[in-house]
Amino acid sequence: MSRISKIEIDDRNLPPPTPEIEQERKVAMFDLLEENSFDLPKRDDRLVPDGPFGVDLSIRDKRLVFDVATEGGDRAAEFHLSLSPFRQVVKDYWAICESYYDAVKNMPPSQIETIDMARRGIHDEGARILSERLEGKATIDHDTARRLFTLICVLHFGG
Repeated sequence: MSRISKIEIDDRNLPPPTPEIEQERKVAMFDLLEENSFDLPKRDDRLVPDGPFGVDLSIRDKRLVFDVATEGGDRAAEFHLSLSPFRQVVKDYWAICESYYDAVKNMPPSQIETIDMARRGIHDEGARILSERLEGKATIDHDTARRLFTLICVLHFGG
């Protein structure tokens, strides 16, 4: 499997992130670059370059855009995904994250753990949706989908 060796998020038109959102972004980017699985499927009608890849994530015209290039900077692929399938799960994810951040400050560990389990469940749902939306465009594993979903949440929050 190939991998992502560089990830960029186009946040030029987004409001400044909260400290919590910035932390989520930093952790997801670090974890993603440490370990991921990302490949472009072979197609009969075009040559698909080998990775590793650089990926630029952005929102353009209310669509999530993956702009994929080789490490040498040659364009490898670009795909646009509707944000509609992500809206509710992103909204749920940020709501549970707010509860989690509040719980960490005020609640006992058992309640924090319960909220964290719910947060992970919503995160897994977002990763599943992303994997489905990328089917036929890119091949990713579950952990990569989770980390990319976090970055999508960061973009979606601002957008």
